[in-house]
Amino acid sequence: MQKRELGRSELHIAPLVFGGNVFGWTADEKRSFALLDRFVERGFNAVDTADVYSAWVDGHQGGESEKVLGKWLKQSGKRDDIVLMSKVGMWEQRKGLSAANIEAAVNDSLKRLQTDYLDVYFAHIDDENTPLEETLIAFSKLIEAGKVRTIGASNYSADRLRQALDVAEREGLPRYELMQPLYNLYDRDEYEGGLAEVAKANQVGVVSYFSLASGFLTGKYKSFEDAKGQARADFVEKYFDARGQRLLDTLDAVAKELSAKPAQVALAWLLARPGVTAPIASATKLEQLDDTLGAADLDLPKDAIERLNAAGR
Repeated sequence: MQKRELGRSELHIAPLVFGGNVFGWTADEKRSFALLDRFVERGFNAVDTADVYSAWVDGHQGGESEKVLGKWLKQSGKRDDIVLMSKVGMWEQRKGLSAANIEAAVNDSLKRLQTDYLDVYFAHIDDENTPLEETLIAFSKLIEAGKVRTIGASNYSADRLRQALDVAEREGLPRYELMQPLYNLYDRDEYEGGLAEVAKANQVGVVSYFSLASGFLTGKYKSFEDAKGQARADFVEKYFDARGQRLLDTLDAVAKELSAKPAQVALAWLLARPGVTAPIASATKLEQLDDTLGAADLDLPKDAIERLNAAGR
């Protein structure tokens, strides 16, 4: 399995990233440990989490995912084998990208994760109330202190990412080496509408989130009625329109032709997109994880890519 570079950093990852939002939410601690063990056994190495995961769940406060992941890192002894990613800026308790907040948030995350460094620390969401220079200086101090190796930007517009890169170059500060855009077969406008150009021009790595559209592109929901009552129902409701149905039909057809699963086809499509380093994908069952990881070995024929492109428009 060929590993991919994360932007211009020295970090290399296998072509799929485990989305840790499920840890402590739809996967309890025992299940999360089993999933992480299998993920590493299969030769993969990058795990993504955030301080805010899973504050949206009734009875949760945030930090649940990091705590579960931290226990696994400690128990397994695999910390040095993992490209560990977390984020700051979206959680109400640590909201924004001010220098003071970033310093406090990283220390909190490191404690929950039971480690002394992050491989990648993302600005989880743009903060227009804080100067870009202040944010980048704060990240620079974390890098100098050895708490962070590389920084990234999530949920930035193309213009704001370009501005941040310009500030970093002008001021001699560390720059965002990778970004996390919303990108999948259904949600294409944000990335293809300008971010892809910025990434290509500046050699910024791309790690897409909601790569399976919150499970919609796995084909397990044939209608919104199927999703009702599920943990992700609110996330997938918007996909049940004519375009969404067209995508499901095409995914199913391509998957059958290639003796693959729809989720594998959807992720393989992302891996074939220009500039995409690795998609983030979650799983809550071992068999589901095995299916997902199979996408790394699936090469889509040109005709299949063209049909999927057309279905998503």
